[in-house]
Amino acid sequence: MSNPALIDTGSSVRDEETFDVSAVSQWLASKVDGLSGEPEVTQFTGGASNWTYRLFFSQQHDFILRRGPAGTKARSAHDMGREYKLQSALKSEFSWVPEMIGYCADTSLIGSDFYVMRRIAGIIPRKNMPRGLSLSEQQASSLCRTMLDKLVALHSIDIETSGLHELGKGAGYAERQVSGWSKRYRQAKTWNVPSGNKIMKWLAANLPKEERLCMTHNDYRLDNLILNPSDPTDILAVLDWELATIGDPLMDVGNMLAYWIEADDDAIARSTRRQPTHLPGMFTRRQIIDYYCEKMGIDAEDFVFYEVYGLFRLSAIAQQIYYRYYHKQTSNKAFKRFWFLVHYLHWRCRKLIRQQGR
Repeated sequence: MSNPALIDTGSSVRDEETFDVSAVSQWLASKVDGLSGEPEVTQFTGGASNWTYRLFFSQQHDFILRRGPAGTKARSAHDMGREYKLQSALKSEFSWVPEMIGYCADTSLIGSDFYVMRRIAGIIPRKNMPRGLSLSEQQASSLCRTMLDKLVALHSIDIETSGLHELGKGAGYAERQVSGWSKRYRQAKTWNVPSGNKIMKWLAANLPKEERLCMTHNDYRLDNLILNPSDPTDILAVLDWELATIGDPLMDVGNMLAYWIEADDDAIARSTRRQPTHLPGMFTRRQIIDYYCEKMGIDAEDFVFYEVYGLFRLSAIAQQIYYRYYHKQTSNKAFKRFWFLVHYLHWRCRKLIRQQGR
């Protein structure tokens, strides 16, 4: 039996992030047979990009609404239409995608476009497991294996026969990513962070000789999974597909590693942990590389490019957020010291490059 207290249900909606519930209810009633009345609305506060809400009408009619921040256009990380279409196309190939209900492009309804999907009740493992749930070392290791097995399944989808290849831009993915993140870092640079020039030049000079293309998630973390409340080593769904595209599978793993904090990492790394990767039995970053590469039949010896890329990409994301704080576009005090995090991530990049001996 599962404990209902472990299941993530959201919390009160933030005052500045409310929306016209009646308008959404009427729109949704045209998509779902037998739906009536208005839902109980709660908000999930884990994400920093798009806004996510639960719409609970009944046990049979329990939904999730995803929208971009008010006033934003459907572009980049806020492209709800793309996210909806991608998951709709992927569902038949990857069963761990939630069921899509509908997409609304009419921004007059709530101030932005949005989509609705069916809610999957379960555990979302954030910085720590929910109070009342502890994993044994064996369970933690099993969860890591299951998590990586799902990533292998995603990367193994035949993108040609499924038609998913149309979601990407084709060859040259690694070069586009390195160039793109380098440009974004330079544009967001403030006086108190490193230039990053040597790291960017190193990445550009050490692009993978062999290009692999597959369906990638690009934000694959424990806190983007829904776990079975009756068996927390079982994954019910994979969430947050806004960055998914046709890309390099090893760069996807590199992105995952950048967020993966081990129990014996230094204090700075531990202070950034957003998922329970510190628990006894959780894989190390090296174990992730070895397990994944064995499953995929890939040589795991030289993974430095992908690790450096993942860390540099994360530094660019952190700097973009800090840039907004520095220029008073946000007052969130949590971003005040992100400039220091950028220094730290660049230090880790340089350390990996030195160890590589290139």
